[in-house]
Formats: sequence, C-alpha cells, structure tokens
Amino acid sequence: MKKTATPMRLRDADGGPVLDERVLLDALPLASTPARALELGCGTARQTRLLAAGGKFASILALEVDRRQHEKNLAIDDLPGVQFALGGAQEIPARDAGMDAVFLFKSLHHVPIDLLGRAFTEMHRVLAPGGLVYISEPVFGGDYNEILRLFHDEERVREAAFEATRDAVDKGLFELVSQTFFLAPVRYKSFADFEQKVIQVTHTEHRLSTELLEWVRAKFESHLEPDGARFLAPFRVDLLRKA
Repeated sequence: MKKTATPMRLRDADGGPVLDERVLLDALPLASTPARALELGCGTARQTRLLAAGGKFASILALEVDRRQHEKNLAIDDLPGVQFALGGAQEIPARDAGMDAVFLFKSLHHVPIDLLGRAFTEMHRVLAPGGLVYISEPVFGGDYNEILRLFHDEERVREAAFEATRDAVDKGLFELVSQTFFLAPVRYKSFADFEQKVIQVTHTEHRLSTELLEWVRAKFESHLEPDGARFLAPFRVDLLRKA
C-alpha cells in the first residue's frame, strides 16, 4: 500500500497575518536553553544577529557558500558567540548530534535540487535527538514576487525545496511540528536601494540587459511612494523535529 503523503501545504489562500518573524523565533519550542544552533546560508548575517540577540543560544555556527560574502562575515567582530564558516547544507562541517536547532532563512531553495535529499540527511545527522529544523521560505506569489520573477523566477526551486521537506517527513527523518503562513513587510527606500540589495547580491549573478533593467525599474517604481516602496511578501515556516 502506498504511504499517504504528509498533509503539508505549499501556500495559504490568504497569505496569513502580517507578522514580524521574531515572534516565531521567540516562541520556538527548544528542549532547553541555552542551545546550540546551526544556520545554513547565513548571507549577510542579518538573521544571525536576531538569533544571537534572542539569548537562547550558547553558540551559533553560521555557514555560507558564497566566498565573497563569507570573507565579509569573517570581519564581523561584535558577535562573540557566532562562528562563521564556509559550507553548504549538503556537507555540514559539524559533528554528529552536535546541534539543537538548524535554521534556514530563505536558503533551502538555493540548495541544488539534486542535493536536497542529502541536505536533509545531513541536518538529521548533526541534530541531537529531538532537535528542531526551522525552515523559512518565501511563497511564490504577491506583488513583490511579480517584480523578482522578471529576472529571477524561483517557482520551480521553491517547489522542489517544499517537496524535499515533505519527503524528509514522509521518510521518517523528521516529524512535522507546525506550518505557519504569514506576510512579511518588505521596504526599499528607492530603486537604487532595491538594485543594491537584490540585483547586485554576490551569491547570485544577475546580469540584466538594459531593456530588462528598465522593465524591472518601471514595475518597481509603480509601487514607489514618497517614503519608499512597501510590500507584503508571503512566507511559510515549516518547523520540523528530528524523529
């Protein structure tokens, strides 16, 4: 008899409430604190700072695959409990059962599709029994996404990340604790601000033609007001526990 798939949802019809994700992080059901955390795909360390500021973690290992960003992270000197390292989800430089929680903020869909299964096996390996996996992923939809998809359409990779998450639960590596859908406020002061923070990021080489850049600019500036452009981006948080 074929096993019934875990009843997980890719998206929510109304997107959920407007929410600051720190509310979810503050309510994280850790077995005990201070705990040991692993962040996969830490980027500019923005979320790393939130984790460190929460006071729940004695140590945080923050991994990044982009070498240029990693070099910048190594210069950060005001996060004493954080260790920055080069590495990806498919090959985590950490010992077995050495972590209490793993965090992925908009990073799971950046793992190559053919390595997603291996990534979940690695997360299972490094987590202590009962450890948590917190996966925050953008949902493909909304006005903000309509701008991004003009030059970087992530629909397939986001679906693949979701499918891999559900597959890891179906295989018994993890159990589903909860799914939370919410709308995250996103703001840019200007198109130049958006271009610097999104189009010119080092982990993805966006090479836009002059025509496409102007098309993106026009779409973005249709949302521009005197104090900048504001969006509500739909997100989903899948919280798993090591089975």
